[in-house]
Amino acid sequence: MQSIELSILVPALLAGLLVCATHVPLGIVVLKRGIVFIDIAIAQIAGVGVVAADFAGWGETSYLVQAAALGAALSGALFLTWTERRWSDIQEGIIGSVFVLAATAQVLLLAGNPHGGEYLKDMLVGQILWVSYGQLAIIAPLSALVCAAWFCIGAERLGRLGFYLLFGVSVTASVQVVGVFLVFSTLIIPALAARNGSRPLGVAYAVGAIGYLAGIVASTLTDLPTGALIVWTMAACGIAVASLLPSRRADPRPASPAATSPRAAESPPD
Repeated sequence: MQSIELSILVPALLAGLLVCATHVPLGIVVLKRGIVFIDIAIAQIAGVGVVAADFAGWGETSYLVQAAALGAALSGALFLTWTERRWSDIQEGIIGSVFVLAATAQVLLLAGNPHGGEYLKDMLVGQILWVSYGQLAIIAPLSALVCAAWFCIGAERLGRLGFYLLFGVSVTASVQVVGVFLVFSTLIIPALAARNGSRPLGVAYAVGAIGYLAGIVASTLTDLPTGALIVWTMAACGIAVASLLPSRRADPRPASPAATSPRAAESPPD
């Protein structure tokens, strides 16, 4: 019995760690820039690619599904790059609108599918407990590519376009396994928990990893949905960590004109 449990838990945990590897550093920058809905929007766009591939009858060909998801996510990333360049002051509203449009596009594409409701549920909460090593073999190279670009090239040198394209690649690698809810949670919750730490990246990685481990174990013990439990255990871990870190009060002084100028607003990610 123990070997059967480990054969399920180990791939699930590896999948969670791969998602953390890419989403945690991206999330810290997203939180700093105040565009927290970007990941969930691009995740929904990647989901449209998956649903469209199934609608076209490509569901049995995994590489075509991956190509459709990646193409959709990169198209969304390029679109959001363009909108940020032109309308940076309303970018958050545009991202929210893109999310709603992508989500409803999935509903429309699945309207004639008798299993459409279950399909949408899987896209939202994922099936991480049933991830296979074959799926990990697809996720791992994409995650390695994103991490190499992020840590070797650097966020500033990647610029706005590189930042959004990395989002597209990382979301494509994760949304089909862990679902939209976990993609968004892994992006934001660890970054929120670590925002006051002296080493936010290390703290955020710890919150994400512990959240996945605790949620997966709790799911096997309680037989409750794994994705939803991971969100809650990650949030609990994040709250505990944040409570131990020193709080930082907002600076009451008004921002300088340079900080609020259009040139400053259009600067690439830190």
